[in-house]
Amino acid sequence: MTPLVLLSDEEFALRISHIREAMNEASVKQLLITDNANLFYLTGRVYAGYAYIPAEGLPLFFIRRPSGLKGDGVVYIRKPEEMGQTLAITIDGPLGLELDLLPYSAVTRLDKAFGEIPFVNVSPLLRQVRAVKTPAQIEEVRKSGIHHSFVYSRIPHIYREGMTDNELQIEIERVARLEGCLGQFRISGDTMEIYMGSLLVGKNAENPTPYDFAMGGAGMNPSLPVGSDGTLIAPGNSVMVDMNGNFTGYMTDMTRTFRIGEVSPLAVKAHQCSIDICRAVAKAGVPGTPAKQLYELAEKMVADAGLHEYFMGLHQKAGFIGHGVGIEINELPVIAPRSRDILQEGNVIALEPKFVIPKTGAVGIENTYVVRADGMECLTKAPEEMIELIK
Repeated sequence: MTPLVLLSDEEFALRISHIREAMNEASVKQLLITDNANLFYLTGRVYAGYAYIPAEGLPLFFIRRPSGLKGDGVVYIRKPEEMGQTLAITIDGPLGLELDLLPYSAVTRLDKAFGEIPFVNVSPLLRQVRAVKTPAQIEEVRKSGIHHSFVYSRIPHIYREGMTDNELQIEIERVARLEGCLGQFRISGDTMEIYMGSLLVGKNAENPTPYDFAMGGAGMNPSLPVGSDGTLIAPGNSVMVDMNGNFTGYMTDMTRTFRIGEVSPLAVKAHQCSIDICRAVAKAGVPGTPAKQLYELAEKMVADAGLHEYFMGLHQKAGFIGHGVGIEINELPVIAPRSRDILQEGNVIALEPKFVIPKTGAVGIENTYVVRADGMECLTKAPEEMIELIK
């Protein structure tokens, strides 16, 4: 038999307490979790089933697969209806469900299983809880950052003259997997897809994508229209690498830009502006700061540099310069002009002020930071300058 909960007793209790604090503020007396990311946050593992958390008392874990898990509150079930029988005498008032994520058929089945009690959406509540990382979670992100940075250090050494963008990306993926990358790029919602990240060379960076990503790219096939498209890496091109940093179940998000020979002075200027924005935002990003204020700071720096035309895309612009990251790549807070998020100590944020320069490609950097009392600490420590690829 294997323990269900893989966290320490102290860490498990801390995460339960954070969820219950949020439940109390929202007047939610009980909730039912089934999303993989939320189950992983709560227990340290993914399983097929549900976690029932009351405002008080013992959580229950309803498991369908895998077999052989044990622990306090573990109940094996074959179908959701069995949960209703177990909880029939304890359900009191609305039951919180992840209604942003559950399919309609699952909601209707749960409705019948629990005797048609009212449901309330707790997806936003759980996203807010996960936005503030515990010290243990931050250490997992930090470990990913160390591995991620090592992978990027190998990029100049695996490049070969005559490569296409896709060929270089595949070699980076190989190095990352050998370094321990899990390969999974977990994204909240079903409207964004990507495989192991993005590599953009030259004019392909100008191609818009249907996904809400900072940069685009045509992709190799219309079924996945983002990233590398088979472009030959040539002199004068920038090579922007934004690859998978999931080594621990907690991700870092990092972009670095490489070049073949010399690139235009405009590209050099824009790349330095990206570095300057990251440093300024990291310094200003203390707890209590409105996220939109950080976006405004970046936007002013871009305007002062005369680079607004190229900022966050050329033909299609992204509406943000940063986002929370952790178990999923698109967590809270969001650094955007209309964001209502307020920075909190323990937020982990990826900042990615990028530019697309005609005839050169995408330039700029992205780092993952943790919000501390005196500003943001960088967890992705690869060199930030534009590095020439070695033949």
